[in-house]
Amino acid sequence: MFVIILTYTKPLETVDSLLPEHAAYLERQYEKGVFIVSGRRVPRDGGVILANAGSREEIEAIIEGDPFYKEKVAVYEVLEFMPTRFDSRFGAFVGPTNS
Repeated sequence: MFVIILTYTKPLETVDSLLPEHAAYLERQYEKGVFIVSGRRVPRDGGVILANAGSREEIEAIIEGDPFYKEKVAVYEVLEFMPTRFDSRFGAFVGPTNS
């Protein structure tokens, strides 16, 4: 599982101009079952995405499709982690664990 942290590098006006394309990109990843939850950071200086994919390389390739990445309006930090405890309602996203 991955936490993707976006930090904006351009003014919000530039970010906002790409929001429709970014939202369509997010929706495609939700439809594929990759993204689990996403949203703006508070204060609004970036965003956070929780994702599930087979590898870091897969996540990095997915990120390269984001209009924010293509237009260099954000930098991305990818944190990989192994969920070992979680609410039962979250189990569908986690699958079997090694705990």
